[in-house]
Amino acid sequence: QVQLVESGGGLVQAGGSLRLSCAPSGRIFSIIGSMAWYRQAPGRQRELVASVTTGGSTNYTDSVKGRFTISRDNTKNTVYLQMNSLKSEDTAVYYCNSKMVGSSGRWSDYWGLGTQVTVSS
Repeated sequence: QVQLVESGGGLVQAGGSLRLSCAPSGRIFSIIGSMAWYRQAPGRQRELVASVTTGGSTNYTDSVKGRFTISRDNTKNTVYLQMNSLKSEDTAVYYCNSKMVGSSGRWSDYWGLGTQVTVSS
């Protein structure tokens, strides 16, 4: 089956930028629906950062509006998160999420293992 793999995390100074990418590790034989980025900071709950539908409609949590941009390339089954004007509060492990049709024939959630983003003050 497939596994989502994130890339692009790292260490950056406050005010800097990073671009995260996420794509299946292998060929897709299912159907991919909406995709999203979540993040989880130490001692905090995992939160939805941004989501994008197959048609390109996007949604963002208030704390990243105007700074982050989610996009997708359906030909590559890849979702991106462009992060600008990074703040120390953005430090977290970022997880990729995708809706896909599972073996049951129903939509299921698939997750990546996460990529660390650290923003220094």
